[in-house]
Amino acid sequence: MPVFRWGDSWDTFRDLERQVDRLLNGLVFPIPMLRLERQYPPVNLYELPDEYLLTAELPGTEPAELDLSVAGGVMTLRGRRQPPAGVTDDQFRRHERMWGSWERSIPLPERVREEEVRAEFANGVLQVHLPKAPEIRPRQIQVLPGPVEGA
Repeated sequence: MPVFRWGDSWDTFRDLERQVDRLLNGLVFPIPMLRLERQYPPVNLYELPDEYLLTAELPGTEPAELDLSVAGGVMTLRGRRQPPAGVTDDQFRRHERMWGSWERSIPLPERVREEEVRAEFANGVLQVHLPKAPEIRPRQIQVLPGPVEGA
């Protein structure tokens, strides 16, 4: 997302605008809100009776360019979006859609059977099915009367 803008009437500064955008996009700010960017890809997480369902919008991404892993209660999505073919940086008049490599880690809800997670991808939407694990209930232990030795 462009961070620095002079406005449409400043045509001579468009190259400077692009250079500053490239510079600022490469910087890591200590406080993420400084850039007012959303994490990519946008996701929704739903709780259904037997599973959690995570959906992610990934237009322009091919299934072969996706990597999904689950470990330690965290799901990591990695992928790549190709830049538009045949368009150079100096041809852009507005550049809001990102491309390139991306990665996003999402903490999973409690009680997910990580070994049974499955994913589907169609029409630019990734669906990840996260089956719920059975609830862990405290086990009631019966106390029997009897002699306590050595007490």
